[in-house]
Amino acid sequence: MTLMQTLSPPRPRFEAMVAQAAASAFDIKRMPHDFIDNPFPYYHALREHDPMHRMPDGAYFLTRYADCEAVYKDARTFSSDKKIEFRPKFGDGPLFEHHTTSLVFSDPPLHTHVRRAIQGALSPRAIAEMEGGLVALVDHLIGRMAEKGDVDLIEDFASAIPVEIIGNLLGVPRQERGPLRAWSLAILGALEPVLSTEQLQRGNEAVRDFLVYLKGLVDDRRRRPGDPEKDVLTRLIAGEHDGRTLSETELLQNCIFILNAGHETTTNLIGNALHALTQWPNERRRLTADPSLMKTAIEEVLRFESPNQLGNRIVTQDTEIGGVAMPRGTLITLCIGAANRDQAQFPDPDRFDVARNPNRHLAFASGIHVCAGMNLARLEGRIAVERFLARFPDYELAGEPVRSPRARFRGLLALPTRLG
Repeated sequence: MTLMQTLSPPRPRFEAMVAQAAASAFDIKRMPHDFIDNPFPYYHALREHDPMHRMPDGAYFLTRYADCEAVYKDARTFSSDKKIEFRPKFGDGPLFEHHTTSLVFSDPPLHTHVRRAIQGALSPRAIAEMEGGLVALVDHLIGRMAEKGDVDLIEDFASAIPVEIIGNLLGVPRQERGPLRAWSLAILGALEPVLSTEQLQRGNEAVRDFLVYLKGLVDDRRRRPGDPEKDVLTRLIAGEHDGRTLSETELLQNCIFILNAGHETTTNLIGNALHALTQWPNERRRLTADPSLMKTAIEEVLRFESPNQLGNRIVTQDTEIGGVAMPRGTLITLCIGAANRDQAQFPDPDRFDVARNPNRHLAFASGIHVCAGMNLARLEGRIAVERFLARFPDYELAGEPVRSPRARFRGLLALPTRLG
């Protein structure tokens, strides 16, 4: 019996009495020891017993699909601006400046300006033109792995794909892409609910180093602009909205955001997909036998193991959500991972089903903050998994996967694999 065959998906629920106690005591800033490995029993308990859970610090933790979707779609009442929330956490250092200037943590008009510039370079035609290069990249990585036999599917495959694609979008020379993953992990790791002194220092250093590098890249692009139909950096430099261009700080910080967001979520999507298919072997056989299911399979990975598990908002005016009154200034955590397992929205939500349809998950958020790069991420995920399965249909785990120790982003740091 192989290692793959001995594994079973983690249990999604607690017993009734345990569930009620778990929901009552839940605090995202004091996570239970087993939460990172398997948060879904906690999510289920909260949805069932306390879906508008108030944590000890006064913030609300939302776990129902309908509540999360309602918040996403009302950007006026539920702001993405993080200045009030992040100042006590980061102080006035580089992390604060970055995370309060980037697209995902800003409101209009800055959000509108940056989003238009990014979307212009991610049009359907532009994404379609990337497919040939993406296939060539994936096939190159697969060929390299075939020579090794035993590989780490995160380091050797999943993380290598988005670094190249996003590096191409911003015109980062290939020989200069080495530090990008480490910078990304340090900066995004600082978004965890609780931050250690070491994480804070590492994150601030990563922002500083990234800014130094990007200033040189931007200066070069100003001297030698790229094709604005394909080059995001050229569009951000030249783009104008409502009579203004981006300031230098806004430009540089959003370049960091694009590199980080495009890298992190897609790495997790590909890694989570290949891991899930080892835990659900019948679904893997089904997908291998019928590759036409690949698009719905990728959507199911996004729902079932959402790469981004948490979002945050602040209430801008007295309101009510989910039957609970919330005064202006209330902090809210939207639990995407819980919403995407809500049985009121998804039949049999704890079953991984590569043919699930419809599948209106919230993995890419919703409303004005719906992920600008979602179609590129879908393409990367589909091509990567499709071509990997075609070459290695019988791959199996060669050791214990190493899960990233983060609550906000769900993914793996290592996925040791025998290709067969």
